[in-house]
Amino acid sequence: MAKNFLDLHNARSAEAKARVKARVQRALAEMPIQELQQARHLSQEQLANILFMEPATLSQLERGTDIYISTLRSYIEAMGGKLDIIANFPDGEVRIKLFTDIKEMHSNSDTVSVA
Repeated sequence: MAKNFLDLHNARSAEAKARVKARVQRALAEMPIQELQQARHLSQEQLANILFMEPATLSQLERGTDIYISTLRSYIEAMGGKLDIIANFPDGEVRIKLFTDIKEMHSNSDTVSVA
C-alpha cells in the first residue's frame, strides 16, 4: 500500500526535517535563471509582458550565456526582486556596488566604495 508523502515527512526526526529544509533552500538560492520565473509562479508570457518583450525574445535571454547586467536587473525586478552582485573571496564576500550614486563618486574622487 502506498504511503502519503506528508505522513512520511511528518515521521522524520526534527534533524532530518532541518536537513531537507536546508537542501531546499540551497537549491532555491542557486537556481538557474531559466527556472527562476517558474519558481516565482510567473508564466513566460506574463514576464514577457512585464518586460515589454516578445516571449521568444525572453526565451533567448533565459537560454543565453552572456547577458548585460542592466538586462538581468530588469528581469529580476520584473519578478519583484532586487539584483545584488557579490564577489566571493577565500576570506569573505564583497557586495559590488556597480551603480553607486554618481554624485557620491565625484565628491569622494580618491575613494571607491565596495561593501
